[in-house]
Amino acid sequence: MVYDADAGLRGEVAYVAGRLRGRHCGLCDITHGTLRRKPAFDEFTCTLDLPFDVWHRNEQTPEVAGFTEGITPVVVGHGDHGFEVLLDASMLDSFHGDVDAFAAALTARLQHRGVAPA
Repeated sequence: MVYDADAGLRGEVAYVAGRLRGRHCGLCDITHGTLRRKPAFDEFTCTLDLPFDVWHRNEQTPEVAGFTEGITPVVVGHGDHGFEVLLDASMLDSFHGDVDAFAAALTARLQHRGVAPA
């Protein structure tokens, strides 16, 4: 999972400034409330029986960054055939910050790939 935002103080300031100008990150809306991470998101991720990471753009590995350049926010899977977009920015936006809608869509996508959350 890769946010359309950078980590660190400079990244936070840029994100807040962008929000004031109407820009947003659909993944940020799903994972965070006004001031902190949503407990519902953390509860959902505890059900995932597979490794996952949540990165800001400037925290990604070089391989992931090469794949996600220009398409963040995004949820990416990695398997035998390389990287694959599981949920793109428009899908993430369509959840309007709803963790349950996100969880249902990601679960369905994982099941389609033959990977089922616990």
